[in-house]
Amino acid sequence: MNLKFTKPLDVDQNGQNKGRKTQDTKLSNDPLQELLKKVRRIEIRSKNISKQLFSGEYHSAFKGRGMSFAEVRPYQYGDDVRFIDWNVTARYKEAYIKTFEEERELTVMLMIDMSGSDIFGTSKLTKKDLVTELAAVLAFSANTNNDKVGAVFFTDRIEKFIPPRKGRSHILRIIREMIDFSPLSKRTNISEALVFITRAIKKKSIVFLISDFLDLGYETALSQAACKHDLIGIQVYDKAEQDLPDAGLILANDPETGTPAWINTSSIKIRASYKAAFLQRQDYFSSIFQKNGAGVIRVRTDQPYMPKLHEFFKMRRK
Repeated sequence: MNLKFTKPLDVDQNGQNKGRKTQDTKLSNDPLQELLKKVRRIEIRSKNISKQLFSGEYHSAFKGRGMSFAEVRPYQYGDDVRFIDWNVTARYKEAYIKTFEEERELTVMLMIDMSGSDIFGTSKLTKKDLVTELAAVLAFSANTNNDKVGAVFFTDRIEKFIPPRKGRSHILRIIREMIDFSPLSKRTNISEALVFITRAIKKKSIVFLISDFLDLGYETALSQAACKHDLIGIQVYDKAEQDLPDAGLILANDPETGTPAWINTSSIKIRASYKAAFLQRQDYFSSIFQKNGAGVIRVRTDQPYMPKLHEFFKMRRK
């Protein structure tokens, strides 16, 4: 049974609250106000990180769709003669050359795992907290480069689709939805999510799939998605999912099925089996992503994620 404790009010002998007014107390406990505060905190932190570390690296890591015509200018020694604009040259009796620039506008899709296992966490952040912050950093980095950003929330079904758009208000909407969203299901089906993104988004996009990847059997769907989109998998996990702590006999609940089970965590055999299952999922995730030319990033809830993103963006520039 979960018990919820609240801080007692400071009252006088007549039972009157000596602290702030009742109206202020209600305002401070307003769910909407609390939600907006969370969104604002995430915005400030995420924008600072994306500006300081990733805006330039993001720009160079993800290329645009091609080159588009920019302007013509007088020919200079060393210019490629293949780009001389002969019509303008004939008109002005002087050599002019066409210049081009990268067509930068991209579409970034954030695929967010909303299954029950994301509420787990043994450090300061739960997996859901970290997923939300990662998605916000990536979204603001894309927005800095004038790219469109969309989102797909999934469990074992598509829970919500937010079409890609530009602008700060749109990014804040995605963050607000991530914080406040209540999925219909608690289970996971990554294959279903990948099939959806392949069919729903027609143009090639940058797709960040952010999940704990506790699911298996999504190789075929991943192969199809990676052929169409620039796919990057970001695995979020907790240290207790890697190594089962020795805490004696404990009652554990599967957050996706709700099934309870007694586990003897003092058993060396059980802890070894637990870690083997974790490593099997890790290997499956990394091997099929890399096999299909997709990117791989791993982030743990008790470790800073900035170096991992920095390392990935730096690798993509090569």
